[in-house]
Amino acid sequence: MSPEIWQVCSQCGTEAAASSPATRCRACQGLLEVRHRARTPEERGAALRERFDARSRLREPGSGVWRFKELVHPLVPPEAMVSYPEGNTPLLSRAPLATWAGTAALLLKHEGLNPTGSFKDRGMTVGVTQACWIAARAVACASTGNTAASMAAYAAQAGLPAYVLVPASGVARGKLAQTLGYGARVLSIRGDFDACLQLVEEAAEPLGMYLLNSINPFRLEGQKTIVFELLQQLGWEPPDWIVLPGGNLGNTAAFGKALREAREAELIARLPRLAVIQAEGAAPFAQSYCDGFAHRPRVAANTVATAIRIGNPASFDRAVAAIRYTDGVVGTVTDEEILEAKREIDRRGVGCEPASAASLAGVRKLVGQGTIRRDAHVVAVLTGHVLKDPEILLSPEAKGQVREIEPTMRDLEEAIGP
Repeated sequence: MSPEIWQVCSQCGTEAAASSPATRCRACQGLLEVRHRARTPEERGAALRERFDARSRLREPGSGVWRFKELVHPLVPPEAMVSYPEGNTPLLSRAPLATWAGTAALLLKHEGLNPTGSFKDRGMTVGVTQACWIAARAVACASTGNTAASMAAYAAQAGLPAYVLVPASGVARGKLAQTLGYGARVLSIRGDFDACLQLVEEAAEPLGMYLLNSINPFRLEGQKTIVFELLQQLGWEPPDWIVLPGGNLGNTAAFGKALREAREAELIARLPRLAVIQAEGAAPFAQSYCDGFAHRPRVAANTVATAIRIGNPASFDRAVAAIRYTDGVVGTVTDEEILEAKREIDRRGVGCEPASAASLAGVRKLVGQGTIRRDAHVVAVLTGHVLKDPEILLSPEAKGQVREIEPTMRDLEEAIGP
């Protein structure tokens, strides 16, 4: 009988046990992927949907990740799960944002409402649980901020030492403050994110640390539940498009994997298309898409959207597979378009970090180009909370909107105006 769950190299097919601490193939250094055994007819379709739906109807529905444990990590018992809990994020309808983007049916899946303020919590609940399951002595990651904050929080819950490598410049202060607050050891590297990731990959295994960047296959098992949950919230009726920001491309890979597994488990009858949006100044994946993924460029990333300021995405090949499987597209938006979309989102009372706004800016651009029909049902994913990049909100231009007055009725009335 085949195991419930195991790992396999996406490049050469070499298999490894679920308990292996490696994040790359021992044979060829390709990235590993978690595989689940094929489900019997009694474990698929309506029966599986009802099992997931019953858990969501509980008075305290618990984790929006572990609700789908059969498709995430079936070997872990409930008492061993390191959970905040996370997930259960809303699908928001805001008519003015749909009008601004040019589509009649737009929903926002707000992953910034996870416990530490980003989608990374979905991956970290599984990744840190796996670290405990294999008895890792410590966890580590490279980060521009969100990964660090999330890993630090979940490691603190598990009682594991956490080591974080960040670029010496370009990390938002709010994210760094979270990481330090949760007790992680932070090392500032004289280089960009890609240099940090290369170093931590080299060091993790020799130093006995379990690597929790998005190349970790168990991280993606958690992140793919964004898709499972939004499908569940839509009554298992898929949208036409799911639009998301693209940086290191872990979510792109996870979303493609989620949709493939949802089809195989007969949770859905048809596939939505994926649209991955990169910042123009950090768009190696978009450049590659334009030549049919014939080349894999690297760029010196430069964008206000710090969460996607990545020039050499680690999950590139897995993301290519996701785009091809879903007949997806990859596009770019400028920093100006990102900030314009962020202003729209913020001023509708939703709020998000700049990287998140790339998804809405991308919807608007793809509708304008005719790629997304105006009557299409679109879900745009917001990946981070509005307070993740406070420097953007507190720029000199923004501070100029704050007016100082004397504590008198006269000054207050004058400031408020008629």
